[in-house]
Amino acid sequence: MDRTILVAGGGVSGAGAARMLLDTGASVILYDSSEAFDKKAFRERFPEEKLELVCGELPDEVVRRVSACVISPGIPLKAPFVRKLREAQVPVRSEIEAAFCHAKGRLAAITGTNGKTTTTALTGHIFENYFESSFVVGNIGTAYTREALNMKEDSVTAAEVSSFQLETIDTFHPEVSAILNLTPDHLDRHGTMEEYIRVKKLVTKNQTENDVCVLNYEDEVLRAFGERLPVRVVWFSSKRRLPGGIYLEGDSIISELSGERETVADTGELKILGIHNYENAMAAAAVSSAMGVPMEVIRKALREFQAVEHRIEFVTEKDGVAYYNDSKGTNPDAAIRGICAMVRPTVLIAGGYDKGSAYGEWLEACRGRVKKLILLGATAEKIAEEAGRLGFTELSLASSMEEAVELAKEAAESGDAVLLSPACASWGMFRNYEERGRIFKELVRK
Repeated sequence: MDRTILVAGGGVSGAGAARMLLDTGASVILYDSSEAFDKKAFRERFPEEKLELVCGELPDEVVRRVSACVISPGIPLKAPFVRKLREAQVPVRSEIEAAFCHAKGRLAAITGTNGKTTTTALTGHIFENYFESSFVVGNIGTAYTREALNMKEDSVTAAEVSSFQLETIDTFHPEVSAILNLTPDHLDRHGTMEEYIRVKKLVTKNQTENDVCVLNYEDEVLRAFGERLPVRVVWFSSKRRLPGGIYLEGDSIISELSGERETVADTGELKILGIHNYENAMAAAAVSSAMGVPMEVIRKALREFQAVEHRIEFVTEKDGVAYYNDSKGTNPDAAIRGICAMVRPTVLIAGGYDKGSAYGEWLEACRGRVKKLILLGATAEKIAEEAGRLGFTELSLASSMEEAVELAKEAAESGDAVLLSPACASWGMFRNYEERGRIFKELVRK
């Protein structure tokens, strides 16, 4: 029987899903709600006759023809066309659910508010050093659907999964899952912190006692959650010894995963900065160990790993000033981690799209570390007002990234650092955090 699938969204996830479904013999209708969507450019990538393109309002006759919808993560489930599909009893599933149904091999899925990109990249680097066939997919930049049909029975995959992707899973079932931390984020979409937490926990939805979940012992919500999980829980901690877990002790990462105490790495050997990155390294080691990678392979891979682009990424040093790109710090908690990783007096560039976050705790973290704050984007006035209430007066407003970098250059002295760590999403001024980070780096290098 001919399957006609609606793929919603013409971005990276939508293109990956369309390609995968066409290759499995399905008929695909690509839908984008924007009337301005470039149909011609998209069709050039998909010359197959079975691909249709629909823009604007979703017609009822299309709803009647489709058997399922694969939705891109950037589309909120409150969108009118989603309600229309659900009223017609058309299943709406995420791109990672569609990929999982066609992929082969073993899967490790990593989520959390902060650190998931670095942890997934680290895990993928470890896998690459041990397994013959390995993949790194998901929210990290390569759509899961793009690689699913390339996977074999002996393949091992590290997937970064977001709350947006987890909202509409059904059978998605990682052998090993990890939740790194839970702090307020995307409340403009999820509504409440309780709903955000519920969605994040869905990564364990289909796991059984034969599977493993790696959790941060220092997150109170996750600690309580782990005590109720039917899966085998492996803990990591940056603050205390954990028998049977992995933890930071002084300047060393110690593992008791095998039942015996062994040093995984000294923090001075790693090429990534900050306590949060040592937590990421511990999580990656725990996930990899649960997937069967020997500790000597994990140890070597951790020491080799370079920082992920846009995550406290060293750009250059000019006139004695070190410039760092932390554009992936898209919420206050992530930005606090970036600030705390700095070992120099810091000029901080921040601000952007307003996701409904609170900035008080983040501003307190700036105290004593940030010598000047430069704000841009939709949240600039809001943050400046909060900063004034807290007595933080060394700040300037910028109308563009170019102006922000120029102001930072003027404020910084030899021995200082300039850090882009926005605490906000990029939307409104930039297409995504990657574009924001690349523009920052280009301006700095000029």
